[in-house]
Amino acid sequence: MVEKSFTITDPAGMHARPASALVGSLSKFQSDITMEFKDKKVNLKSILGVMSLGVPSGSTVQIAADGADEAEAMETIERVLQEQGISNE
Repeated sequence: MVEKSFTITDPAGMHARPASALVGSLSKFQSDITMEFKDKKVNLKSILGVMSLGVPSGSTVQIAADGADEAEAMETIERVLQEQGISNE
């Protein structure tokens, strides 16, 4: 399992457009991928799950990937978060 914390830097927080890009980029991975915010954990492959967290700007989320392709999944997450301007970490 790999885990990493990310601070959301987009002024609008984790909103629909970048969340959709992130979720869409993860469908090819077999690993279980979750996002946790304020003690609530959701499947990061589910746009409804991600949007239900209501993550505002300046918040820190914990993302975990567990499975055969977990390292590649985390690399993709980091890249998409940066490309979409959601997080600069």
